[in-house]
Amino acid sequence: VQLQASGGGLVQAGGSLGLSCAASGRTFSSYYMAWFRQAPGKEREFVAAIRWTGGSTFYADFVKGRFTISRDNYKNTVYLQMNSLKPEDTAIYYCAADALPAGWNIGTPNNYAYWGRGTLVTVSS
Repeated sequence: VQLQASGGGLVQAGGSLGLSCAASGRTFSSYYMAWFRQAPGKEREFVAAIRWTGGSTFYADFVKGRFTISRDNYKNTVYLQMNSLKPEDTAIYYCAADALPAGWNIGTPNNYAYWGRGTLVTVSS
């Protein structure tokens, strides 16, 4: 499984930015695809996830109403649309994937075996 994240950059507070994660290497029908982020000096934290089959979505409380995760089945790509960005959203954003068994916490980084290289998002005040 290979994940390629892109779309990071510099944006002013209140602005928007979209991230993409192109997945390849297998079929992902039973997978969860997730976005995590890691700010300097902080632990990696869960942002959002989507179940490939069915499209159920999950969000961290601090992004609800601002971020939207979606997928394109034909392109094998997951997106994270980020609106109303805040300086505290500044971080390296990573996409992750795995077929998590029922009951596993989708917000735990260690539960994902496959990771893309991060993309930096910087929000200026």
